Amino acid sequence: MLRSLRAGLVIFLLLVVSTGMVYPLVVTGIAQLFFPQQANGSLLRQDGRVLGSSLIGQYSAGPQYFWGRPSATSPLPYDAENSGASNLGPNNPELIRHVRERIRVLQRADPQAKGPIPVDLVTSSGSGLDPDISVAAALYQVPRVAHAGGISETTLRQLVRDNTTGPFLGLIGEPVVNVLKLNLALHHRYGAETHGAVGK
Repeated sequence: MLRSLRAGLVIFLLLVVSTGMVYPLVVTGIAQLFFPQQANGSLLRQDGRVLGSSLIGQYSAGPQYFWGRPSATSPLPYDAENSGASNLGPNNPELIRHVRERIRVLQRADPQAKGPIPVDLVTSSGSGLDPDISVAAALYQVPRVAHAGGISETTLRQLVRDNTTGPFLGLIGEPVVNVLKLNLALHHRYGAETHGAVGK
């Protein structure tokens, strides 16, 4: 009996040390050595100040900035602590109401906008925290940003292209634009005032 208890206790302690201490330390060490940026949250900094993470969307309200996907978190947008499933079925009246309201917001911000509104500008992602938008969604906003910021549309389209990430390994997924990175590039190159748009 005592022999069995001793053996069980030894195995328990070995598992605690190996899986609770050694394994986390080894994994953390490897991550810090080979992937320090990703291991520390993929943080984006400017002048030594953390402005956000490339993995989590950030709220941008001004017309001179590119806007991300609508956030489904409440009461604050892009609040990682309140992330959860936000998917609504296509026949859900709540989804239809949200989409119509978002269409009205986009139309008020740019009454001259032409063409269909990209779906990712009026629907939130499953988590409500998506940091990326499609290239079409970024290009749709170019006339508004150009008009509000006094920058040519040609220049802004090139900026979008410069900040487009292709499919993973060239095969998986679609090209996307990280909105926070795009707005930071806009600020860096053209002196756009970022107060209230990035770094909150």
